[in-house]
Amino acid sequence: MANKKYILTKETAEKKLRRMALEVAERNYGEQQLVLVGIKDSGLIIAHKINHYLKEVFKGEVIVTALIMDKKNPSTIVIEPAIDFNDKIILLIDDVANTGKAMLYALKPFLETHPKKIQTLALVERTHKSFPIDVDYVGLSFSTTLDEHIYVEVEGTEVLGAWMAEQALAQQIIPRE
Repeated sequence: MANKKYILTKETAEKKLRRMALEVAERNYGEQQLVLVGIKDSGLIIAHKINHYLKEVFKGEVIVTALIMDKKNPSTIVIEPAIDFNDKIILLIDDVANTGKAMLYALKPFLETHPKKIQTLALVERTHKSFPIDVDYVGLSFSTTLDEHIYVEVEGTEVLGAWMAEQALAQQIIPRE
């Protein structure tokens, strides 16, 4: 659509995902297991893409699980399949770190366990967030105004790109769920 200002193409997004997977493998060298927790929907697709690239370089086991929540009202969080996170390395994955709210709330279930460490990954990070979340692995860091939002476009299992729009325009482009 002509009104979308693309900041990442499909090809560039794939390169960013591969690079982030390499960074994850490097920072977790020697570990036996990683748990990738993708915030459904787009974050889960990105988690599967990261897993695909990790298989090429990471020697340990990788488990992918989905975190399901309403990002606008994140009071209820479900993890499927549910696993024991004690003494695990958790990589929490989302498509965009806009305000930081989704990632902050997504951390809640892990605070009730005793993970070995928690890391975060986002394909795109907005540089001025409203919540104190620091993303460990970032594909693209992007400055926006408070009225601009960033969206990652996915179809099936593919990341098609990322685009930016002002909030009012984005509400016209994106259908309500």
